[in-house]
Amino acid sequence: MAALIIDFSADSDAVARALIGMTLLVGGVGGRIVETEAYDQLDAASHSFSGPTPRNAAMFGPPGRAYVYRSYGIHWCLNLVCREEGHGAGVLIRAMEPTAGLEQMRALRGLTDVRLLCAGPGRVGQALNVDASFNGMRLDRAPFKLLAQPAANAGAETVVVLEGPRIGISKAADLPWRFGEAGSRFLSRRF
Repeated sequence: MAALIIDFSADSDAVARALIGMTLLVGGVGGRIVETEAYDQLDAASHSFSGPTPRNAAMFGPPGRAYVYRSYGIHWCLNLVCREEGHGAGVLIRAMEPTAGLEQMRALRGLTDVRLLCAGPGRVGQALNVDASFNGMRLDRAPFKLLAQPAANAGAETVVVLEGPRIGISKAADLPWRFGEAGSRFLSRRF
């Protein structure tokens, strides 16, 4: 079992910010995380706000697991569970820069434009072939692999993280809990 390279017991906004620039692979397919959104049980926009249900149970489980839900009845969305067990917090993966398994992503998404493969949470789920069977899975075991961003002293540039209001919600919309990599052309929407 691989150790997680991020502290998922931290607050969801801290985890959401820290994930920017990291690489997420699911079955060897994925890329750099360039956009996230944080959600917390005390946040009216969160699925966990009203307490545990069969649909959101994974969000209340141990940190470092996947919470997968279907949005609008068609899109599977991938969240990474945070905080302590029983709290109900997570980070939605909103967009990625595809770097691994591009041909598989193109086949699953039915398009060739690399910029659009993972630009939005539903697109991320489809490109990574995520479905309900991933709900509750540990992030430190296959098929998941989370890799740290290259160290700045290894020649990599420091990632500049932007923050702003979340997208597509009506409650708690003013919270600046959307995070994204400055200058990325793979964001779901500009900041």
